Amino acid sequence: MVNAIWTWGIARLSGSRVLLRIEDHDRTRCRPEYEAALLEDLAWLGFEPDVESGMGARSGRRLVRQSDWSGLYETQLRDLAQRKLAYVCDCSRKDISRAVGGDPFNEETPYPGTCRDRGLTPGPGRGWRVIMEPGDERFADLRLGPQVQRPAQQCGDVLVQDRLGQWTYQFAVTVDDMEQGISLVIRGEDLLSSTGRQIRLARLMGRPSPPKFLHHPLVRNADGSKLSKSAGDTGVRELRAAGRSAPDVIGLAARAAGLATRATPVTASDVAALVRQHWRGA
Repeated sequence: MVNAIWTWGIARLSGSRVLLRIEDHDRTRCRPEYEAALLEDLAWLGFEPDVESGMGARSGRRLVRQSDWSGLYETQLRDLAQRKLAYVCDCSRKDISRAVGGDPFNEETPYPGTCRDRGLTPGPGRGWRVIMEPGDERFADLRLGPQVQRPAQQCGDVLVQDRLGQWTYQFAVTVDDMEQGISLVIRGEDLLSSTGRQIRLARLMGRPSPPKFLHHPLVRNADGSKLSKSAGDTGVRELRAAGRSAPDVIGLAARAAGLATRATPVTASDVAALVRQHWRGA
């Protein structure tokens, strides 16, 4: 919800178009009913996507699903492998944790390169990683300013296809952004650390200039944890069922996000005014 305010608001300020992409790369967690509920909530709130560009325009669809583009990901991975920039890996999260002493469920636990020189062949229970050589990635966040990240130290060689054969978030969105001609990425601060590795991945795949990025604040509970539907936090559907109007819900979200001092009704067409003072311009 907060992401929608930032996305549509910045798009309107910058004269950009909003592309709706269903990031269903993790097929174990995606359900048709989840997608249907998301689309219904956005339509009710008034956040309608604009005419698609890139893959969306070529397909004639008003939204893009990652699950429809596996062939494109295969092509990019094959090219990286042929150039010796990707290799097969059979390490589990527990293997990595034992090797470096980090949290097996933390993506920021750096991969130590165990399989880089093993010469493994693809097969069941084996994934693919792209090599992250040492070096800085520098970019200017449109809200947070200049950033310097070092992917080789932060995460090590990036997993692009897991041991179940699923494409990872890091790889799928990087290919999508490049193929769809995305020029501005708006997302939460929890994904800020992903940016350097995605810029590096995109360059390895032939994108000379990365998109611009804006990472907005998250809405958190009193204990500092991120609000989550899975944790029982109130969502759009519950507020709607309680009789709240769409402008009421947007206004509540704006106040929770620190974009407004009071929870006054705001329509989807007026969200640009909420974010105008919080970004550095494109």
